[in-house]
Amino acid sequence: MNRTTLSLLAGTAALAAVTGFAALNPPAAAPAHTAEAAAQLPVERTTLLCPAPSLSDIADTSYTSFTPVTKGTTSDGKAELQAATAQSADGTSGKKKKASKPVLTPKAPGTPATGDTSGADGPGYVGTAEGRYAPGWTVQETTEVAAGTGRGLQGVNCTSADTDFWFPGASTASGRTDYVHLTNPDDSAAVVDIELYGKDGQLKSSVGEGITVAPHASEPVLLSTLSDEKQTDLTVHVNVRSGRVGASVQALDDKTGGDWLAASADPSGSLVLPGIPKDATDVRLIAFTDGDSDADLKVRLASPDGLITPAGNETLHVKAGMTTATDLGDVTRGEAGSLILTPTDQSVPVVAALRVTRGKSGKQETAYIPATAPVGTRATSADNSGKGTTLSLTAPTGTAQVKVTASAGSGGGKAVSKTFTIKSGTTQDVDAPAPSGLKGTYALTVEPISGGPVYGARTLAATEEGVPGFTIQTLPDDRGTVAVPEADQDVSVLQK
Repeated sequence: MNRTTLSLLAGTAALAAVTGFAALNPPAAAPAHTAEAAAQLPVERTTLLCPAPSLSDIADTSYTSFTPVTKGTTSDGKAELQAATAQSADGTSGKKKKASKPVLTPKAPGTPATGDTSGADGPGYVGTAEGRYAPGWTVQETTEVAAGTGRGLQGVNCTSADTDFWFPGASTASGRTDYVHLTNPDDSAAVVDIELYGKDGQLKSSVGEGITVAPHASEPVLLSTLSDEKQTDLTVHVNVRSGRVGASVQALDDKTGGDWLAASADPSGSLVLPGIPKDATDVRLIAFTDGDSDADLKVRLASPDGLITPAGNETLHVKAGMTTATDLGDVTRGEAGSLILTPTDQSVPVVAALRVTRGKSGKQETAYIPATAPVGTRATSADNSGKGTTLSLTAPTGTAQVKVTASAGSGGGKAVSKTFTIKSGTTQDVDAPAPSGLKGTYALTVEPISGGPVYGARTLAATEEGVPGFTIQTLPDDRGTVAVPEADQDVSVLQK
């Protein structure tokens, strides 16, 4: 192997170590079999960012960490979840402050670990996993708020750092208190622009430009401070000028609870929004396109029996640069469902999310489902209970076989796996396994075996005093592996 090839492989490995995900595209002159020869190797380092959980004094937050067992990993490594504020840089000396005790210490791959906090002013967290802990590392943040604005169950998957995020479904309407949480994992400050788009286009604001997020710090930004306009449906665009951040929107309502709104999948002509609860009493679709052309979308529901078109909501017209919303009512009508959006004619990139309501007036709770990427190689839901978990899977374009594994419990139990067949065009709330002898919380790992792409979501429910508290997290690929070209193929490419 020549020195050039060694450098190329080393560079790819370094990229994987820093980002948690890397892919090397062959030059245009490369033979077709070069990409096919790429090996999928475990990533060596993963960083996850958790937003500050709640402003309520009567909130309890739990964190659950899980790494699935991955072949080909090293036998060593470490992982920790540390308060972001405890790692803030000292502006005069350049030295970091002494770190506080981690909120949890992750266990070996295959077993979840949990930690808890309570009350207001909880920090955001920066988590790092290396070696055998890194591939597919997942951290779930779950908060129970007993009363007041946003009461109910709130949940979010801690995210990787990035530079561009879209959040359709936010609001500055009366009764809503929405924050964008920005967390910076790096040693230098990040500079961020926040843009708001309503029903008539972009809201005028200079306050959202050039927001500085200090190194190793988490910053909540109240949306109503960025604009005086009251808008029921907003799309929030977070654009990072320099550095990188993790971003999530906390959407809180005075009357109907609240939850975290994760970023929508990258703008695309076709979108999948999986896992609408079968007992949803109201579903609201919010969509946005940033292009110069309007988007016309076909709206279909993937039900347990196949694709159907909701009566009265056959299509959705999305004006360029404007947020469009429509009420779908109780679209699932007592059955599992996922929303499928496809272009009616010309494909225009769109982002979208669903605001889902359960319960009746006075005792309602809301959660959000953003458009998401497919499961891909593997996806994981880290925090599950024996009775409150629903796993929903959909295969919009082709029948697929999927293996679902329930991990050992955080306090004991033995892992169990089941295989399911999801028919083309359907959504199934599968009878997911639970570990035998379960003690504590457990993780569910989803791995497609064959067939078309699979999309998934996990609903966690906990009813308190008649209020149906719930939270929904989608299940995109965990980015636990990186594509590394075979050495001999690199030589043939470089010699051309």
